[in-house]
Amino acid sequence: MSQTPEPVDRGTHVIARRIRVEASAEELYTIIANPHRHHELDGSGTVRTSAIGPRELHLGDRFRVDMRKYSIPYALTMVTTAAEPHRVVEWRHPGGHRWRWELQPEDAATVVTESYDYTGQPAPMRRLLELVGVHRDNGKGIAASLQRVHDRFART
Repeated sequence: MSQTPEPVDRGTHVIARRIRVEASAEELYTIIANPHRHHELDGSGTVRTSAIGPRELHLGDRFRVDMRKYSIPYALTMVTTAAEPHRVVEWRHPGGHRWRWELQPEDAATVVTESYDYTGQPAPMRRLLELVGVHRDNGKGIAASLQRVHDRFART
């Protein structure tokens, strides 16, 4: 596997990338499942350092994350839709899309896959967001987030 995020085909309306990270699934899960640490992963530059919610997400948990885009601050409340320790964390955005992190242990490393699934968005919203480039930008953010995680744990 390459040292840069590679695309993963998950079908229409899902953007996914993966990368191999020199860290255990346990180490990675500790960060990914903690919304107070999501800013450490964020490659989009939108997630702020403040969050409200549990320190480890479980199915059904709600959490709020402070965000900033185009210099405009806002907050989003997400709902955890999947949580399996050291394997997967997923949450649903109020707009209907889901962010998902999957961890697959591989020797002394972990293959990390992040996806943005916008099949749950209402069709008019999906089309509008496609037109203004939100989905494309989210794909770039995923690649940057995965690269950030990779570089954080890279062995020199």
